Amino acid sequence: MKKNILFLLLTLTLSVSSSAQIAQHVLGLRFGSGDGFGTEVSYQHGLSAVNRLEIDLGMNSHHENQPNGTFNYSSWGLTGLYHWVFKIENELNWYIGPGGKIGSLYHEQGFVHNYQNGFFLVAAGDIGVDYTFPVGIQVALNARPEFGLINHGTNINVGLAVRYRFR
Repeated sequence: MKKNILFLLLTLTLSVSSSAQIAQHVLGLRFGSGDGFGTEVSYQHGLSAVNRLEIDLGMNSHHENQPNGTFNYSSWGLTGLYHWVFKIENELNWYIGPGGKIGSLYHEQGFVHNYQNGFFLVAAGDIGVDYTFPVGIQVALNARPEFGLINHGTNINVGLAVRYRFR
């Protein structure tokens, strides 16, 4: 039993000492897919040497002229995620964490859509890797599983982010 506790403490100490150093402010764009919003404005705020918050704001609108009428669709969503960040090598990290998304959608009558107009709520997660170049440009690739709670579907939103890390 003592060996197991000692091993656990040693593993924990080594994982914390090899953790990533989180930038205080990172701002850029996230290009998403799935049932997401396409391009989102993305901001990361470092909380500690190994934790950060990410907030993404996306807006989507669709206007289509058809022979049987004009269809309009618009929505917005605000995603908040908490990340645990782990160093792989130098400026290469991987991260994982929980989060959620709130937003609103609107579509005109006659527009074929699975959800009602108004508020939606989503539980989300995030897993990905990021690399920061010496000039401060951060590139990240992530997958964001989203589980619709209110008026939203369930899917995986895969994204590529390009951000600038402020020093």
